Order: sequence, then C-alpha cells, then structure tokens
Amino acid sequence: MSDSETRALDDAFLRIVAAYNAGGEGCDETQFDALARALFAHQIERNEPYRRFAATLGYDDARPPATWRDIPAVPSSAFKDAILATFDPLQAELVFHTSGTTAAASGKHYIERAALYDASLLAGFDRFMLPGRPKLRYLLLVPNPRFAPHSSLGYMMGHVSVLRGEGHAAYFLSDDGVEAAAFARALDEAVAQQQPVCIAATAFALVALLDGLAADGRTFAAPAGSRLMETGGFKGRTVAVEREELYARCTRALGIAPDSIVAEYGMTELISQYYDSPESRSSLLRVKCAPPWLRTLVVDSYGREVRDGETGFLRHVDLGNRSSVVAVDTEDRGYRVPGGIVLLGRDLDAIPRGCSLDAEDLVAASKR
Repeated sequence: MSDSETRALDDAFLRIVAAYNAGGEGCDETQFDALARALFAHQIERNEPYRRFAATLGYDDARPPATWRDIPAVPSSAFKDAILATFDPLQAELVFHTSGTTAAASGKHYIERAALYDASLLAGFDRFMLPGRPKLRYLLLVPNPRFAPHSSLGYMMGHVSVLRGEGHAAYFLSDDGVEAAAFARALDEAVAQQQPVCIAATAFALVALLDGLAADGRTFAAPAGSRLMETGGFKGRTVAVEREELYARCTRALGIAPDSIVAEYGMTELISQYYDSPESRSSLLRVKCAPPWLRTLVVDSYGREVRDGETGFLRHVDLGNRSSVVAVDTEDRGYRVPGGIVLLGRDLDAIPRGCSLDAEDLVAASKR
C-alpha cells in the first residue's frame, strides 16, 4: 500500500482510534460522516463489484450519498458472491473466511493492513473487557489461529492473549471437540495460583464445556477479577441456547458473576466489534455498544431506517472497513436504545451462520 489517498484514509481512522484510546470521544458525528463518505468514494473507485452495486441504487461519483446514513450497504452474503476489495487481494495481510454456512463456498474478507484490524480490536477489547488493563490468563474455547488462520475469532483472541495476557494462554477446542478435562486442569492451576482468567468461548462451546464439567461433577471458584467473553450467537441449526440459563450455569460452574460475563458481537465482514455495555450487564436487557467508528442503523425489509425502539435488520457502518466496503447489511435483527443496540438474533428464514455453529457441530459429533 503506497498511494497517498489510501494512506490518508488509514491515517484518519488510526487517529480516531488513538483519540479514543487516550480517553476521548474518538470522533463526533461530523467526523464520522466525513470519513464514511470519503471511504465510500474511495471504494466505488477501486472496488468494481461495489461500484456496480451502488450504481443500481442511484449512487456514483456524480451522485454521492448525502450523509453516511445513505451509503449503500452490501448484504453480508455478497462476500461469498464477489471479491469485495479496494486493492489486489493477493496483497492482503489478513484473509478471514465466514463459517457455519451450508453453502459450498465461504465468504472471504480481504484486509490489506492488519494494523487497522489490530488497532480497532485492541481499543474495543481494552475499553469493554479489560478496564484497568489487568494481565489475565486466557483460557480459550475458540479456533487456535495456528491451525485455523482464516478464523477471525481465532485471530482476535490469539492476538489479544499474546498482547494482553500473562504468557500462559491455552486452547481447549479441537477437531475432537471441547477438551473439558484439560480446561479443568488449567483452571485448577489458575485457582491455585490465584491468577485471574479470561475465558473466551462461543455459546455452543460453552454448552459443551459445562456439560463436560457437569459429567465429572466439577465446579470452580475462579479467582477475583476473572471474566468470561461469550460470542457466536445463541441460535443454531437444531437447538437454541437461552442466554440467562447459560450465564447462570457459567456462574454456578465457574464462579464468574453475571456482570463479569460479557457478550461480544462481531462479524467476519467487519473489523470492529460490539460488547455488552457495563451498565447493562446486571440486567436481563443487555445493550450492545461499540467504539465510535462502528455505528449501526436499524432498517426495515426495504432498507428504510426505522425509529428507535422499533425492530428491524441491522446495518453496520464500520470506518475500519477501508479494504472492502464501509456499510454491510445483515440478517441480524434488533432495535436501537439510548447508548447502543439490543440484539435479537437472526431472521427466522436466514441461513444459520457464525462462529457458534462450528462448536455446535463438535457438540453433536461428541454425542454420536
């Protein structure tokens, strides 16, 4: 990456992240709008499939969107149907594949600079998962990035555990299933050393873990300061997991209080993530919030924005997505509230997808 326009866009994004890391707002509405529209102009110039798509909706160089809310959003499924990149994909520093679909080919998100993903990831994780920046031991029920290099979740937690951990991270999800006995030994060791842990897992991996621990009659009192990050969704192909029930089981089995259990919401097609807001973690109504460079509209089935409190589909606008498309439509449903969004899950007619489905396959396989 060498041209000045691309570098200027990336530098503008990284300045926003740096301002947020310094404790500031990061960007206001005016700054967000200006950079989002600049990214759109850059992308329709260099991303031919997106240019054609935008043109069908009446937008081009001569007719740009009036505000960031008008930027045409591609459906997330488009990452499976086309190469959505503003650069030569062979030069990508990161390539993430979508998972859990029943389609023959997975979608691919090409990211030219890992630095953009890393900056966004760490800023959000530090703010919502690691206030005070404690050094935790990471016990991970996610794909090991050594063996699953195209898993965005594996990359995310691998990166965090190296840069924010105390040096003894371990993985307990393999092709054979969730390794509950090995996890128990690792947590026993952390308890003995009074070393706080961060457990990261998909919803269905947690179910498999809790079932395995229950079969052996094991419960724990995780050291003070421990926390759990759950991700991947609660609805699968054959079963659904109720959040309150799962979190209550985690508290009983692991000794981690409900307000130290944080749900993360992310997508392969975005570089930024949502997390449960600190204020909502003791409530049945968990509100998702994100760094200021990721904003979400709620739209109806025709793509029209609905009022706050009304249920619709989530449309994400991520200023970190310079390499692909800045606006992405999803089949996830939710509604806006003050301070963020409430996630309701996927459209009932949508093809199930997401990180949890890999773990669901492992749960099912272990019962055959």
